[in-house]
Amino acid sequence: EARALQPLAGVPPFSAARDLVRRVGADCAVSVDGNAYSVPWRLIGERVRVTVSGAVVRVHHGGREVAVHAALKGRHGRVVDDAHLAGLVGSRERPAHRLDPSPIMPPALLRPLAEYEAVAGGGF
Repeated sequence: EARALQPLAGVPPFSAARDLVRRVGADCAVSVDGNAYSVPWRLIGERVRVTVSGAVVRVHHGGREVAVHAALKGRHGRVVDDAHLAGLVGSRERPAHRLDPSPIMPPALLRPLAEYEAVAGGGF
């Protein structure tokens, strides 16, 4: 019987892919096999479909592919696409808005410790 088997024309060969469902964490990543793969930050808290096929990890949300990464070997690895973090405070893409580095208190209220020691008596 095995000799009589023929490939079907127009049908792709069997694909060994795993389909998973994951929730996007607060770190903008999904965990697969102990490794973290980034996704766009707007998907934090959302459920996504992850397909692992060969050496590629694909992430889909709402029927659209939102991330593609090379699969990592081993565990505790992390793959980050900077475009997934664009717009977040502290991301490399756009610097965070920083407050004016003016002093917290006016200079008139900042006194040397010696003045307080003279009033209170004693020292450390």
